[in-house]
Amino acid sequence: MSSGQLRRQTSKDYISEESCAECSVSGEVAPRQDVLCPRCREMFKLLEKAKAVVNGAGALSLLETEETRINNLGKQNRLMSRKINVPTAILAPYRLLILFRIIVLGLYHAWRIKNRNEDAMCLWGISVVCEIWFSFSWLLEQLPKLNPTPNSELPAIDVFITAADPDKESPLVTANTALSVLAADYPVEKLTCYISDDAGSLQTFEAIAEVSSFAALWVPFCRKHDVEPRGPESYFNLKKDPYWNKIRPDFVKDRRKMKREYDEFKVRINALREAVRRRSYAYNALEERKVLPEAPPPATWMADACHWPATWINPLPGHRYDDHPPVVQVMLSSPSNESIPTGNKEDGRSVPSMDLTGVNMRLPLMVYIAREKRPGFEDHKKAGALNALARASAIISNGPFLLNLDYDNYVHDSLAFREGICYMLDGSERVCFVQYPLRLDGVDPSDRYANHNNALFDANMRALDGIQGPFNLGSRCLFRRMAVYGFDPPEASLQRTQQLNASDDGPSDQKIPSTYSKRFGNSTSLIDSIPVAEFQSRPVYDRPQETVADPRGPVTLPSVAEALSVISCSYEDKTQWGERVGWIYGSAKEDVATGYRMHNQGWRSVYCAPTERDFFRSAAAPINLADRLNQILRRATGSVEMFFSHRNPLLVSPNMRALQRLAYLNHSANPFTSVFLTVYCFLPAFCLLSGQFIVQSISATFLAYVLALTVTLCILTLLEIKWSDTQFVDWWRNEQMRVIGGTSAHLGALLQGPLRVLTGIEPSPTAKKSSASADDEEFAHLYAVRWTWLMVPPITIMALNLIAVAIGVSRTIQSSSPEWSEFLGGLFFSFWVMIHLHPFAKGLMGRRGKTPTVVFVWSGLVAITISLLWLTLKSPSGAQEIGGSITFP
Repeated sequence: MSSGQLRRQTSKDYISEESCAECSVSGEVAPRQDVLCPRCREMFKLLEKAKAVVNGAGALSLLETEETRINNLGKQNRLMSRKINVPTAILAPYRLLILFRIIVLGLYHAWRIKNRNEDAMCLWGISVVCEIWFSFSWLLEQLPKLNPTPNSELPAIDVFITAADPDKESPLVTANTALSVLAADYPVEKLTCYISDDAGSLQTFEAIAEVSSFAALWVPFCRKHDVEPRGPESYFNLKKDPYWNKIRPDFVKDRRKMKREYDEFKVRINALREAVRRRSYAYNALEERKVLPEAPPPATWMADACHWPATWINPLPGHRYDDHPPVVQVMLSSPSNESIPTGNKEDGRSVPSMDLTGVNMRLPLMVYIAREKRPGFEDHKKAGALNALARASAIISNGPFLLNLDYDNYVHDSLAFREGICYMLDGSERVCFVQYPLRLDGVDPSDRYANHNNALFDANMRALDGIQGPFNLGSRCLFRRMAVYGFDPPEASLQRTQQLNASDDGPSDQKIPSTYSKRFGNSTSLIDSIPVAEFQSRPVYDRPQETVADPRGPVTLPSVAEALSVISCSYEDKTQWGERVGWIYGSAKEDVATGYRMHNQGWRSVYCAPTERDFFRSAAAPINLADRLNQILRRATGSVEMFFSHRNPLLVSPNMRALQRLAYLNHSANPFTSVFLTVYCFLPAFCLLSGQFIVQSISATFLAYVLALTVTLCILTLLEIKWSDTQFVDWWRNEQMRVIGGTSAHLGALLQGPLRVLTGIEPSPTAKKSSASADDEEFAHLYAVRWTWLMVPPITIMALNLIAVAIGVSRTIQSSSPEWSEFLGGLFFSFWVMIHLHPFAKGLMGRRGKTPTVVFVWSGLVAITISLLWLTLKSPSGAQEIGGSITFP
């Protein structure tokens, strides 16, 4: 038996999570003792058979040190988050209602097809086709929800913070995200923070240098007083009492001092752009005074009087955003191995420091990285930056787990990392990533444009957790490095190794690494780090005692030089990076494509969303209507692109479960619903204009079917709201944005997606907007109205329905024998459309109703043209043509 087989057999057959005494309190498992449970970190007892195997092989041992146990608060929070399982009392009727609604839908469609509307075959046919598609789309979305679920020695984590352009992404927001990571409640020697600056800007570099200085005060302050959240901007802007539950007498003095320090820190960060410009101007002026054959180029100068190697303020060849060398700079060195270095009362700063005696003063390793960019080499945007970070981090720190954050995703709860690692080590090694939800700051209380998207994060993702796991949603995702590298899950890898051993003369372990250079590149250090990362990702009970210690040492110059080589623009040539290794290239949604590849290999994912608190928050939200539509357009374009690519869910391998396949199919095919939804939103206007309805007559049978479908949908919605712990308003906002986005952005995605697949033309990116400053009006972005062509279809629908309502009311009142049933049916139908588009209408009005005139001009022309065309082609029932005009009796 090989060591790998022994490890898997022992951990799988004998050391199971079903043997924990602490967990048995909740009635989940049976009690045992003597070994740390991977679920709650309490002691349990091995079976006698397991003891014999373990003692005979000498492969398992545990270290009872202080850092192998998670603190009591963290354990209680984790156990609390796991006790929100969906009760059987909710799950059973939920499934029965789904089955009942499917039966009713089948009977309803059979009745609709059988009972044609001979007077309005066009309206009948269109409505039947749309309703069948809506049922199919609902079924795709509902089936994966059949099994909704909730939500040691700590291994190393490498945290990636990606920033693109300081002109669009505030360096102060990036600095706050980095500070929140450095202050997280995690062993400092096991945490590394990487900041990726795709622009190669000196402004971002010096902002991170300011972070490294300010963190020496901010991080010990957080540890001393246990403050939450640990992003300084969000902490000092808290509206609740900051002194609640604080018992140390010096807290008030320390907080005031920290607030003054942070205010000065913000001033320095906000002044960096002008400071860099003035410094460079001064140094360039000195250079021009020297006796030189020709004047030197206007360089950008660092504070130590050296040229900044990357992008200059005045771009020149070799120093532009898309043309600059790589930069790797260690901003905070590796922490020492001392357990708790004591703080001093004075730290040499210009102002007296806090009393930090007995406080752990160590800071995690922090590295600034700007990958190389050259003309002729594709940079692959965020996916390329993340792959460069994965390679550089493998050489510098080689954490077995990777967490990627956007520049504005700060850590809102200091236990976030511990919670995610607990999910990774709590059970199977097949978990490839843990996905956290997105919570936003700066959104209006009514959440007019459904920016929180709670229906997705708290209902759909939690439901997917019951099958193979949620999708990768981009940032706030904790990955297993081996899954990022494209390896199969442990069980599949073991089976493949056994097959190779049975068919080849020599051991497969000597043949598989020979292909690594073609797969990962020619870096020997990177290839050597792979087995180390795989070993470190194992649970502590699954490692030999003598090798439990973290092999990471101090960062050396050779390792920095090697890191520079692996982030060069030509390193990925003739490798599998971006295809089978790392984040996927060539997709508008590299996050979903990467998660799809992992699920297709047989990995599973986990959703981490306790209801008591938020782990991560975003400091910026696209609360402007145009920004929100553009965001939906970008995501929908990625879905359409996925449908037309080789990653179509219909082409997956047997490793992906059937319900998971349906979930991806629903995700990729969802934008196609926009065609039927848009047509269906026009139907009430056509009904009112023609005086007909989608059925021959509104009979009791039709009303019974509509009532049954509506009631079952409402009950299913209420059950989803209950087990996902969301609010009704969240579901309603999501439904409104589904109609708004479906009649606007999703239509655009159906045009952009195939075009991008066929031609490779990139859709225009949507830059994120930083949150408004304190001097701006609250929610000022909400009332800003910016023109985008995506607004035309919804406005046309609204205008046409208003015109149709006016015509329908006028005709019904003037008619000697009005058709009240058809009129009321069309009127109710039109009201359904208008109430769903209500947030869109409010967004057009802005603060003072200053909507661009071109929006109403074009939409009005389109609406009037469609109305006249319909009246011409389809005269209303009972109308008489006199002198070429249409009149009504």
